[in-house]
Amino acid sequence: MPDDDALTPPSAAPLSAQEEGFLQALSRAVVFIPRVLEADLGRVHGLSTSEFFALMHLSEAPSGSLRMGDLATLSALSLGAVTRVVKLLEAKGLVERRRSAVDGRGQDAVLTEAGLARLAVVRPAMVDSARRRVFDKLAELDGVDLDACTTVLSRITQND
Repeated sequence: MPDDDALTPPSAAPLSAQEEGFLQALSRAVVFIPRVLEADLGRVHGLSTSEFFALMHLSEAPSGSLRMGDLATLSALSLGAVTRVVKLLEAKGLVERRRSAVDGRGQDAVLTEAGLARLAVVRPAMVDSARRRVFDKLAELDGVDLDACTTVLSRITQND
């Protein structure tokens, strides 16, 4: 039987109204932004945001190749989820999986020429969608420090 103390969360001060508001807004944004970007990409190009970002990460990697675990980390996906994404991309001829050249134990996701070409076609649509859905709205707010926002979001997503 588990230790009852292990199931009891430590006492913490309640969230302030400002903290609650931030958490609620962040939760909505985390759901909303991928959904609308995916609707824009999927409608015209037949790619999910997970597929797009996997292609993007592979295109930025040396030799267009990443270990599956590294791709999962960069994508903020579980290994199982990134495996499903890579399988979808493989079926479209955009990515191949190969035994790791480093140690022969793991799998690498490798961007194909077709994947690179598809990314070149899709990237402008993603940029347009991101600009309309996110950055134009930020530009309407005076004094938003995009670097500070990036730092905050990056810190939140760091594994401790």
